[in-house]
Amino acid sequence: MKKVSVVILNWNGAEMLRRFLPSVVEFSSGADVEVCVADNASADSSREVVEKEFPSVRLIALDRNYGFADGYNKALECVEARYVVLLNSDVEVTPGWLDTLADFMDRHPDVAACQPKLLGYNDRTRFEYAGAAGGFMDRYGYPFCRGRIFEHVEADAGQYDTPLPVFWASGAALMIRLDAYREAGGLDGRFFAHMEEIDLCWRLRSRGYLLFCVPASVVYHVGGATLKKESPRKTYLNFRNNLLMLYKNLPEPELRHVMAVRKILDYVAALAFLLKGETSGFKAVLKARRDFRRMLPSFVADRKENIARSVTEDIPERFRFSILWQSKIKGKKTFGRLTG
Repeated sequence: MKKVSVVILNWNGAEMLRRFLPSVVEFSSGADVEVCVADNASADSSREVVEKEFPSVRLIALDRNYGFADGYNKALECVEARYVVLLNSDVEVTPGWLDTLADFMDRHPDVAACQPKLLGYNDRTRFEYAGAAGGFMDRYGYPFCRGRIFEHVEADAGQYDTPLPVFWASGAALMIRLDAYREAGGLDGRFFAHMEEIDLCWRLRSRGYLLFCVPASVVYHVGGATLKKESPRKTYLNFRNNLLMLYKNLPEPELRHVMAVRKILDYVAALAFLLKGETSGFKAVLKARRDFRRMLPSFVADRKENIARSVTEDIPERFRFSILWQSKIKGKKTFGRLTG
């Protein structure tokens, strides 16, 4: 059994592999480390690129495109390691990135997963939107990060270089104990993509594990390489999956109130799209809410299991305020101002 297996999920990303896989191979070496590419039945030359240009990389050839969530679930069925890293194909890693994360996990057995500091690939002075220096969530399910609140992305001046417990670690570069991943049921394949790592982290956190950001480990992430930020498909998945995640994990005393408030806020968001002339975004939000209601019965058993296995409802990394109110109304655009 390996100590660390770095698993990159790929779909039609041959050029991305050529661009980013060299740094992963160079800086993820060692007898106890393997680098894998799990290919989601690409139609391009991805598999040939891995086999011919990166012979040290293990290819896991999946029979069809399972999406992000189930793609990783299928890939990790083929892996045996103490720790696995779910690494996006558009991430450039740096010297020591992997050892730093693994050493931290070795020293903290109560930590189920951690992430490095994510900086932008195209602007290396700023945090990267998808994970920055660790993720948090407000009362109503809106995620934000140290270094990124909504569209405001901070410059990295070392202000978040302290390791810190987080509510969620970014799926762009997520190190997790494989036994904890499997025990929690892995990523929810019904999500397909988006919010699935937050859902997994919430399950782990409610069952007593900790999640951390370890900023001494640094990677550079392009972000938005699969679905552009303004994509209606991405808007749909984010809204739908966020609602499903809330239903699955919210403590019983909060469920009715939070879901009622979110209904109002979602329709306000849909109206905002419409007023800006973005009819595709407006339709995406309405479709997300409709499909949430349609899918809800299939998540009842998951909710019962999550509530039954929860050992804590009071998770300090899930803040009790509304990030919309704090940021949009009170003007607190940085994590430091939120918590200072």
